[in-house]
Amino acid sequence: MKSPLRAKLKKRQKSTSLFFLLWTSFSVVSLLIVFVFSITQSVILSSTFEREAFRTVTDKGMTIDRAIRGEIPERFGDDYNAFVSSLALDHGVRVFVLDGEGGVIFPSVSENNPFSQLIDEHKRQLAEEGATWENQKFAVYSIAGGVVYGSILPSYGNSSQETYLYVFHSAEIASLVTTQTQGRLIWIALFVFIIAFAVSSAMAGLLARPINEMTEKAKVLAKGDFNVDFHGEDYMSEMVELAETLNFARDELSKADRMQKELIANVSHDFKTPLTMIKAYAEMIVEFGGDDEEKRNRNAQVIIDEADRLASLVSDVLDLSKIRSGIQELKRDLFDISAYLHEILARFDYLCQTQGYRFEVDIDEGLYTEADRLKIGQVMYNLIGNAVNYTGEDKRVSVALKKQDDVIRFAVSDTGKGIKQEELSTIWDRYYRSGETHKRPVSGTGLGLSIVKTVLERHGFAFGVDSKLGEGSTFYAVFPLKGEATDEDE
Repeated sequence: MKSPLRAKLKKRQKSTSLFFLLWTSFSVVSLLIVFVFSITQSVILSSTFEREAFRTVTDKGMTIDRAIRGEIPERFGDDYNAFVSSLALDHGVRVFVLDGEGGVIFPSVSENNPFSQLIDEHKRQLAEEGATWENQKFAVYSIAGGVVYGSILPSYGNSSQETYLYVFHSAEIASLVTTQTQGRLIWIALFVFIIAFAVSSAMAGLLARPINEMTEKAKVLAKGDFNVDFHGEDYMSEMVELAETLNFARDELSKADRMQKELIANVSHDFKTPLTMIKAYAEMIVEFGGDDEEKRNRNAQVIIDEADRLASLVSDVLDLSKIRSGIQELKRDLFDISAYLHEILARFDYLCQTQGYRFEVDIDEGLYTEADRLKIGQVMYNLIGNAVNYTGEDKRVSVALKKQDDVIRFAVSDTGKGIKQEELSTIWDRYYRSGETHKRPVSGTGLGLSIVKTVLERHGFAFGVDSKLGEGSTFYAVFPLKGEATDEDE
């Protein structure tokens, strides 16, 4: 039993159009790509600015640190504060020098100094994360608003007291650039999403349009109009291939419909003729038979023969239906197919005696095969009967059963007009019957070759036909060779 949730989902799937699914998929994927791109760019931009800031502060901090540790240029005299101010101005950074208690040595106390309250944290940074250059310990780290280069100075100016140098590089510009870039990315993402929306709508329409067209044409085909052509605009190779497949299916349906109508006409005629004969001869027996036993028996025999024709027709229809539906299972056993073919040929002796038919028989004796004996008998009888019906004026039919390596080839040839090339692919259809008009010594419904095809396909045996116009046709089937009779058996 289906769950309510599954039924609801299935109902929703049925109510959702292909266009909407394609458009939604394209739009979501496009939006996801833009979102990932924006986030990635923001992260990359921020990390790039941070990495560049650390590199810049390190280079500038080491340069300033080295300069302060060296000799002061003569132009500054003993004014270390002026010298450091010049260094800060030249490198575009802020420089602070603090004593061990956080007191400001440079610049003046009145200038905003973010390090006075963080002296202990900076000492820890220098102690735990510091690196060295020329045996001088330093650390580079970030604080709110920027990046800091810090080191310990053994002296500053005329004082021999240990002091702390901090070179501060503001991150305001980088932050501003990052913010502006993120804003631009949002606009770009919005623009890309709009473009993706339009493109996805166009693509969804392009993909859904031919399918919708084919759906409408399929509805027309379902109403019995076989003139519909599934080829529309040439969208893409897959759609063209689908259209060709649907056109092929249309042709096959049209052919099946035509053959079905022909079968109904043929079977109706075949039913009507014996029924009319049965009725007519039964009336003759009642009205004119009287005490004439010979006449009465002759009329009764006609009724029996026509009833047999009806029974044969019904049997053919039922056999074909059962075999195709799988209701009638194959009963495989080992049997002498050579002897069995002689039995089947004996059923055609009356044609030789009454109508002058000649059977040229070439049978290798003692050949055994494994198959459903009755069904293979149907195959051989139908192929021989078909050759009798379509052979030429010489009334000659050739029947051969020959051993070929590890198989047995059964072939029946006639001398008729042959089969047109365009009809070779349809002669095995269940409703096929040649348009040639002539007397048929062996009555048929047009189902004989279809029964042959169905039986042999169920067995997995090869079969086919070779035909040339004006020279006749040869129908053949190949059976597996399962043994041969020895001299002792004979």
